[in-house]
Amino acid sequence: MFGDVNKVILMGNVTNEPDLRFTPSGSAVLNFGIATNRSYKKNDEWENEVTYHNIVVWRNAEALAQRIKKGTRVYIEGRLQTRSWENSEGQKQYKTEVNADDVILVARYEGGSDENKAESSSDTKATSNNDDSVDDSIDPDDLPF
Repeated sequence: MFGDVNKVILMGNVTNEPDLRFTPSGSAVLNFGIATNRSYKKNDEWENEVTYHNIVVWRNAEALAQRIKKGTRVYIEGRLQTRSWENSEGQKQYKTEVNADDVILVARYEGGSDENKAESSSDTKATSNNDDSVDDSIDPDDLPF
C-alpha cells in the first residue's frame, strides 16, 4: 500500500496585495503571490535566485485577508495544483498554484523605518488551518509579547 504525496512548504514574503473574491455560491477565496529566495555560490560570489509562487487560500480566507498585505512574511503548507483553461485564441493555458492548508504570519510589514518594517512574532498563526474556531476578534497589536 503506497500512497502519493503532494506537500508544499514555503516561507517567503507576500509580493502583491491579496485579492479576496467570492464564488457564485458565496465561498471566499484569497489569492496572492509570495517570493522565496535561494542563495548559492558562483565563482566565489554569492548569487540570489528569486522564485515566485501563486497562493490560493479557501479556509478562513476573509480573516486572513484582513491580516496580510504586500511585504508580510508568511509560512505556508499546502499542495500543488495546476489549472488549465483555453484563452480567447483557443490556446490551452496552465497555472500552477499552491492550495494552502495552513498559513502562519511570521512577520508583518509595518512600513516606515527599517526598525518597524517587520514584527517578529512568535509565529502568529492566523488562518486557514482546519480549526474553524479561530477568534477573529484578537488584534496581534494588542498582545503583550
